[in-house]
Amino acid sequence: MQPVYPTGAVIIPAHNEAGVIGRTLESLEEVLSWGTVDVVVACNGCVDATEDIASRCEGVCVLRVGEASKTAALNAADQATLRWPRLYLDADIEVSAAALRSVFAALEGPDLLAARPASRYDTQGASLWVRAYYRARSRIPANSSGLWGAGAYALNRAGHERLGSFPSVTADDYYVDRLFSAQEKIVLPTEPVVVRTPRTTAALLSVLRRTYRGNAEQDAVAGGSSSSRTIRELLSSVRGPWTAFDAAVYVAFAGAGRRKTRRSSGAWERDNTSR
Repeated sequence: MQPVYPTGAVIIPAHNEAGVIGRTLESLEEVLSWGTVDVVVACNGCVDATEDIASRCEGVCVLRVGEASKTAALNAADQATLRWPRLYLDADIEVSAAALRSVFAALEGPDLLAARPASRYDTQGASLWVRAYYRARSRIPANSSGLWGAGAYALNRAGHERLGSFPSVTADDYYVDRLFSAQEKIVLPTEPVVVRTPRTTAALLSVLRRTYRGNAEQDAVAGGSSSSRTIRELLSSVRGPWTAFDAAVYVAFAGAGRRKTRRSSGAWERDNTSR
């Protein structure tokens, strides 16, 4: 009996990701062998070897988007495939075939519109302070129940119809997450995708500046913020001196990230220490 493979698409926006795109596509080798899943790499504003590396991978559709814009890349890639569901995957995130299969299967029914695989933080090589921040962050339930923060989320056709096209926002995953109720989205207990964290304090602050700026922009338009919930869950996670230390480090980074956001020039901050 012939195996039955899921159908769908994996969309990877990539801006100067020569250092990681090969690793990401290698994780999709089994998926590519099925012949039922389109893999689209949308190179946007690249001036490095990202496009060349992606083009060497058999079965991958590579697009060239002139503008250095993640949302422009997402919209261009959406036009390059007809298959559903669609997993939107950051260029530095690896996903297993088993995890992708689980996500696509979950979105076949009528109830769920969006899903993502489980995730875990890889802090190998990171400083003491960065490791403490991510230990605290991993204990906050809200951070593991949304579509954002894992570098991977998926929509079926009905979910994408609610989205329409991707607007020009800084945090596309935060924007998409807010489109769906808790009953319409799910984080599945799959083999986790690995999120490689920044290695240095400066790199983490760069990431937080971008994150908080994007969230604040969207909160100003849509209203509401999850900050108070995050603080409550953070305090509830304290079980002793070590978890209290981690929580204090988290609060310090969060405060610094928000202060620096208010002084930001608007430049795109990115972590290069994990690439």
